[in-house]
Amino acid sequence: MTTPRSVDDLLAAVREGLDRLTPAEAARAAAKGALLVDIRYGALRDRDGTVPGAVIVERNELEWRLDPLGTHRIPQATGHDLRIVVFCNEGYASSLAAASLHALGLTRATDLTGGFQAWRAAGLPVTPPDGTATTPTPHIAAGPHVPDGD
Repeated sequence: MTTPRSVDDLLAAVREGLDRLTPAEAARAAAKGALLVDIRYGALRDRDGTVPGAVIVERNELEWRLDPLGTHRIPQATGHDLRIVVFCNEGYASSLAAASLHALGLTRATDLTGGFQAWRAAGLPVTPPDGTATTPTPHIAAGPHVPDGD
């Protein structure tokens, strides 16, 4: 039986197993080939812009899109040794998402401390919104839709 705990407790426990990156460290990791993954929902991307080169994968599709063995993976999901830096708006949901990727065997996955807002505050490149809705990265496999966990 699992002992009840708060989301803050869960977050603290999850973060102990992650090598979280600052915005500058994430930018350096991306320059060396790490995959930046934006899991923010569309309204935030449309309001604040995006990180150049980051793939957009909605949080509810993350595991299916990044599973190197999955039929719904994105082309960038090339192997379990891939360095992945997940980011959300402020760095909370991304920690839980990175832990979920660890459970899939993507042990080099981590997240960006402070999320997109910290990236932008650090003066790192941001593509401003242009008034058109952003869309998630399409998957390459044909077939049924990805389960959304409902």
